[in-house]
Amino acid sequence: MNIKPDIRQVAKERILIMDGAMGSLIQQYKLTEKDFRGDRFKDFHRDIQGNNDILSITRPEVIEAIHRAYLEAGADIIETNTFSGTSIAQADYELQEAVYDINFESAKIARKISDEFTAANPIKPRYVAGAIGPTNRTASMSPDVNNPGYRAVSFDELVDAYYEQVQGLVEGGSDIILVETIFDTLNAKAAIFAIEKYFDNTPSVSRLPVMISGTITDASGRTLVDKRQRRFIFLSVTSPIC
Repeated sequence: MNIKPDIRQVAKERILIMDGAMGSLIQQYKLTEKDFRGDRFKDFHRDIQGNNDILSITRPEVIEAIHRAYLEAGADIIETNTFSGTSIAQADYELQEAVYDINFESAKIARKISDEFTAANPIKPRYVAGAIGPTNRTASMSPDVNNPGYRAVSFDELVDAYYEQVQGLVEGGSDIILVETIFDTLNAKAAIFAIEKYFDNTPSVSRLPVMISGTITDASGRTLVDKRQRRFIFLSVTSPIC
């Protein structure tokens, strides 16, 4: 692994550019069910086409090519292919058992390409953001209009799911943890809690910077589930979080 300056110091000196969408570029490859299955899941009992995160295991060269394209275009930070890399999201495909491997392999791919570009041009170091998506459930709202008190997921369940994802992302070589596209501030709190819990439980691992990217749903600057929150657009913080 290449030695490079801490991203927090670099961010004080210049604007850093993050890559763009992963899913839309994956679509350009016109991948089939066979591509998504690969060798590991060739006999899996259900269809998994559309599960982009699994491609880090079954078609890593595709993910590598997309990372490379963004770095060649000048990106300083590339996000891991892990937007749906939690047991909660992977339950849609019944692939919860692959969650750690999805995150570890995704970070490993991004780390490899990032280091390659850093070595080629050390004055422009490249960084890997371990991406944590919002999941497909919200802790703040009921999915049942007839039962407003119901929740499809608990705070503790979110913490457990995020913890497993963080472990894979860190051990795979991420430089940053990115809680991205968050539409529920309670989900964000669960993600932050899981991040802190992981580093508290793993003192041998250096704490990583944490970035949070919030989704704004309308022109008033509000998130989907917290109408009181009006300035949650992009926040960069450093662990530990007080």
